[in-house]
Amino acid sequence: MSATAEVKAITSPQIARAKGTTPLVCLTAYTTPVAKLVDPHCDIVLVGDSVGMVLHGLPSTLGVSLEMMILHGKAVRRGLERALMVVDMPFGSYEEGPEQAFRNAARLMAETGCAAVKLEGGKEMAATVRFLTGRGIPVMAHVGLTPQSVNAFGGYAVQGRGEDADRVSADATAVVDAGAFAVVLEKVPESLARRITEEVAVPTIGIGASAVCDGQILVVDDMLGMFTDFRPKFVKRYAELGGEAGRAIAAYAAEVRERRFPAAGHVFGDGPKAVDEGSTA
Repeated sequence: MSATAEVKAITSPQIARAKGTTPLVCLTAYTTPVAKLVDPHCDIVLVGDSVGMVLHGLPSTLGVSLEMMILHGKAVRRGLERALMVVDMPFGSYEEGPEQAFRNAARLMAETGCAAVKLEGGKEMAATVRFLTGRGIPVMAHVGLTPQSVNAFGGYAVQGRGEDADRVSADATAVVDAGAFAVVLEKVPESLARRITEEVAVPTIGIGASAVCDGQILVVDDMLGMFTDFRPKFVKRYAELGGEAGRAIAAYAAEVRERRFPAAGHVFGDGPKAVDEGSTA
């Protein structure tokens, strides 16, 4: 019997009960190594459709397929022990109706091992959220700026300013009443984030919605400085790994061209093996 204590994964009901307590920590992940890095520190790890822009070079999230989400979901699942794993439902996989959404959400859960799905939309998605949650699929909702609706919005502008605040607030209330265990608020004014956080009974997860929310989420490549095509105002860079990686690659290239790599410590001799000479290539 192993002496190592079993790590119990966080569940969606636990997240729902965390309303008003210590803020929830959430990050995205798309690969096994990054999942292993974020798992000890996060309550929720989201396999976001942002993978299309961050890893695949797409101009928006609209080109992300269900198969891409399954591929990256499987990879992240292998790196997680503790955090609740949520997978984004990509554009076109749920908007047609509740039945379509259920088929695709069930496939995501079965093939990736995720514990919940996230979908974008407010009042128009309430029936779908209710259908899914009534059939055993936990749903994280997402209102405010919903990137899959970028063409309808005409860009990535702040949502919920002025009279538009009532619309976003009604959206949040609708999806929570339909059974969502948490709701992402993206790119809304602080006053509106405060209002929604006070009104709904489940945690609000902010991204560009201020510290008044019950938790925060960022794209991990943004906060680590790995994705540098653009930088949203709401992103804080906690590291500049993109620049550091570029310098490391440049140093490697220089040493190869100057025949300084590989050096004596990196090559194999003709004598008996003294140590394991394993290779990862």
